[in-house]
Amino acid sequence: MRLCRLSKPPDVSAEATQALQPTLERAPLRINVAAVLLDIEGTLSPISFVQDVLFPYAKAKLRDYLSANASDPAVRDILAQARDLSGAPDAIAAIEAWQANDVKAPPLKKLQGMIWDSGYRSGAFVSPIFPDALAAFRRWHVDGFPLYIYSSGSVQAQHLFFEFTEEGNLRSLFEDYFDTEIGPKTDLASYQRIADQIGRRPQEIVFMSDNVKELEAARDAGLATVHVLKDRTPSTPDFREISDYSEITLGLNPAS
Repeated sequence: MRLCRLSKPPDVSAEATQALQPTLERAPLRINVAAVLLDIEGTLSPISFVQDVLFPYAKAKLRDYLSANASDPAVRDILAQARDLSGAPDAIAAIEAWQANDVKAPPLKKLQGMIWDSGYRSGAFVSPIFPDALAAFRRWHVDGFPLYIYSSGSVQAQHLFFEFTEEGNLRSLFEDYFDTEIGPKTDLASYQRIADQIGRRPQEIVFMSDNVKELEAARDAGLATVHVLKDRTPSTPDFREISDYSEITLGLNPAS
């Protein structure tokens, strides 16, 4: 009896193997709202820009900036606020300690905004924005949805961020800007204040962020929420999610 030699199975490339795997696509997301509230860092711009460009620039320039602008009333006011808030006589040391520990203290945020102003205007850097995010914002703006920004960076810093971008001045896309002067981003009362200020009920607003704790606070305040998965942000089953802004469609809230 003759034995038949089994033929060697054909080689399958990694690409072909991957092509045979089932593709899991996130279902399109439709949300009926009247206004959009957006985070910045990790939501519409890479975290690395803030962490690797803006923060190091402000840290390196801080003492020189304070020395060169010591007579500026705005700088004097920031130093007074820092002394009051920290309870320490050395305002500069307090600001540097906040900076080292990433404490979102209003005096520090104001000062960083002033330092970044000089950096933006000198051409030291421009703000990057995710292309899919910008395309969505332009589309929503044309469709009549007012867009708002809520960031831990000062309103001044937010204005600079959108004025000096890789795509030019984008400030006209946004109706208003909010920072921690209105309250912490993890406090539900902050979102209720924003809703009051823009003249909308919380349920008429969607908040988009990469930060789960911020989303929890917004949800507890009554806002619709979307978890944005950029910069390797881990997924969570607790919120509706998108990894690309083309995945979301906005419909007008019937109550608006």
